[in-house]
Amino acid sequence: MRFTTRRRALVLRKQVNDSLRFNPFVFSRLFFLWVLIGVAGGILAGGYWIVLEHLLELLSGVQGLLVIPLMMGAGLLAGLIIHKLGDPGEMDLIVNNIRFKGGQLDPHNNPSMIFSSLLCIASGGSAGPEAPLVQVVGSTGTWLAQKFRLRGEDLRSLTIAGMAAAFTALFGAPLGGSLFALEILHHRHVVEYYQALIPAFVASCSSYVIFVLITHTGLGPTWVFPLYTPSSINDFFFAILYALAGTAAGWLFIFTVRQCRRGFRRVRLPIYWQLAVGGLLIGIIAYFVPLSRYFGHDQLTELLHTSFSLHFLVALLVAKVLAIAFTVTSGWRGGFIIPLFFVGAVVGLLINSLFPDQNLPLILISCMAAINACVTRTPISTTILLATLTGFHSIVPIMFASLTGFFLTPKTPLINAQLGIEEHEE
Repeated sequence: MRFTTRRRALVLRKQVNDSLRFNPFVFSRLFFLWVLIGVAGGILAGGYWIVLEHLLELLSGVQGLLVIPLMMGAGLLAGLIIHKLGDPGEMDLIVNNIRFKGGQLDPHNNPSMIFSSLLCIASGGSAGPEAPLVQVVGSTGTWLAQKFRLRGEDLRSLTIAGMAAAFTALFGAPLGGSLFALEILHHRHVVEYYQALIPAFVASCSSYVIFVLITHTGLGPTWVFPLYTPSSINDFFFAILYALAGTAAGWLFIFTVRQCRRGFRRVRLPIYWQLAVGGLLIGIIAYFVPLSRYFGHDQLTELLHTSFSLHFLVALLVAKVLAIAFTVTSGWRGGFIIPLFFVGAVVGLLINSLFPDQNLPLILISCMAAINACVTRTPISTTILLATLTGFHSIVPIMFASLTGFFLTPKTPLINAQLGIEEHEE
């Protein structure tokens, strides 16, 4: 009798405990670590953005011929910082470490990345803050994982979550930023990082809230596009057609970057002189075509709301492609995602100048999507990012354009670490 009573009591207690127990996957230590890296990412990105805005306001007053010595001096100083504090590497190194070295990013060179990238971006380099912050927040995720003794996929997931937090803070798109952090690692094997998907989502949401609270940025689109009104299913075919022009610009950009990279490798200058030469070249371009200066965040708004001649748009396209190429190959720190969107918008305006009766917002979004998908091999996240950044309410044409740029991209990617093992063997 006593045995039966005790057994019933144990069964009842187990049922009560099971009903009160929280989901162990959600409310585990890992969940709070994902939130923590998101909060840290939002704080780092918010502080970085505020400092960058003040520096931009200070240095944007330098115009005319003074731009050339300013950018040459900024390059020299950034090079000395890298020489003294250590080379933090570029996006290629980040992708390589995530894919082939267990997801560990070294945080020791973060001061070098922060100071050098602030100088490069604020003085007028054609590269944005996304790549430096991905390195800084991603390596913070690695450091956090090591402090809590995480290993294997848990460590790599926390590092990727940090990368996603950085992308999201700058782009204001938690879904797009999360997917971009996964997709840029390898376009054909995103499923390898499926375990990092939920961590990336959680960290991105946390980062986005903190970043908005710190910077007081709005929740609306970054760039206000002309209103798009779908006319018929033919818009999808026109999106593919316009995307061909964006893809051609992507090929031009990749070719230019590779040629510039070969040129700088042949010269073999110390890092500080190499950045100074890069600053000189970028400064000369900025002097002759002032709109090519900076990474395009504010300049894209000016581009959309000002009328330009066909000849100027051609000159701007050439100048911007060269400026980005000199920036990323001479060692200047920064990312080229937002500058690529700017180039895509210039291509779209060129098409609109030649064919003024066509649908301008469809042309713009198609060219911007195609060039970014072509260069970065990220068609899914590019679609979501652009829809969020521009407020473009119809996602299907962007998807058609992104896929066009992706499938027509060169076989060898610009980011070499995106190559799979089987592709290396070929």
